[in-house]
Amino acid sequence: MPISTISQTALTLLFSLLLSVGLWAQNSPAHGISVQRMDRLQQFVEQQIEEGKLHGAVCLVERKGQMAYQKSYGYSNLPARKAMKDNQIFYIQSMTKPIVSVAFMMLYEEGHFLLTDPLAQHLPQFSDMKVAKDPSLGLESELEAAKSDITLAQVLSHTAGFSHGLGSSKLDKAYLQKLYYSPHENVEARVNALASMPLVGHPGEQWYYSASPDILSLLIEKFSGMNTAEFLQKRLFDPLGMTDTGYNLPEDKHQRASLLHNYDRQGKLVESQRQTPNSGHTIYGGTHGLFSTAADYLRFCKMLLNGGQLDGTRYLSRKTIELMTADHVGDLFQEPGFGFGLGFGVRNDLAKAQTAGSLGQFFWNGAYNTYFIIDPQEDLIAIMMMQFAPYTDYYKKKFRQFVYQAIVD
Repeated sequence: MPISTISQTALTLLFSLLLSVGLWAQNSPAHGISVQRMDRLQQFVEQQIEEGKLHGAVCLVERKGQMAYQKSYGYSNLPARKAMKDNQIFYIQSMTKPIVSVAFMMLYEEGHFLLTDPLAQHLPQFSDMKVAKDPSLGLESELEAAKSDITLAQVLSHTAGFSHGLGSSKLDKAYLQKLYYSPHENVEARVNALASMPLVGHPGEQWYYSASPDILSLLIEKFSGMNTAEFLQKRLFDPLGMTDTGYNLPEDKHQRASLLHNYDRQGKLVESQRQTPNSGHTIYGGTHGLFSTAADYLRFCKMLLNGGQLDGTRYLSRKTIELMTADHVGDLFQEPGFGFGLGFGVRNDLAKAQTAGSLGQFFWNGAYNTYFIIDPQEDLIAIMMMQFAPYTDYYKKKFRQFVYQAIVD
């Protein structure tokens, strides 16, 4: 073969190799999330919006410290056809719980208490708690003395025996009425109402999703000398740069708050008749109550993923986060493959979970369908925020499915 032909062949092969390397680099960015594969999430969400099953969403995925995906879909106000924006403000409901749990553990690090402390040591209204023998009978149930004191760790892990009022028993319904349909001036009044209720079970014997994070909020006030809104603002929101997060929105941000939607009898998404006021709130609770954006919540998640510090400021020790994200409840948690720590759900078994993810992943959700996951093993944060009721696990599971299938490195 002539030398010129060999050279030409070599150049062709070299060009092909460089082209393939270039395409690989384009399709495999440093964060390791495939843009093409994330299109599957976009197609799914847009189809759900077109079919009238969703109104809109904001999604963020950050991996290896880089924004891998950021997209807003649909409408923040479906009846008015108002487009969803990246900086949309959502009422995040129970995604308040992890924030307040972190704030509480900041005070743990300062030495204000031990997790093994009896709750009544700090709040005497929780002395001599009683347990309903038959929660199905509600407040008419026969009562018995709790077998043991409630500890602060049990308050954090939802194993103390309180209810959130979300279950179907008569006692759950009594909790709902007492906590949320009776007037309370502040979080202390709501916690006192909680203390007046019989427990659904003995401390430490069950995982029962509850209003116990309100107790954390009251203890934050007791230990810090500030109300919880002030503490969160000073110790978390301001230093983290969470400029759109709080219990009340200033008037100039009201227009950015997403409308709450629900389904009518025909299954069509419409404006809910139970809109949360944007301001005027005086109960700075731990169960729910905060407004936030996907970008703000990402700052909170980045700090946790980064071992408790961000941009040179430390909020928690890495060891405290390890404690919070360990499984504290074992077989008491009802969802296969998952457990619960001190303020977070945690994944503890890949096979039993029957969904892609990693051991050590921690997460939680909000009642109006806001979700976040933090995956230290994959150096990943994923957030999806919507604003409709009732809550469903379906979109949380689909979101995780699409995020994890897009990891290609």
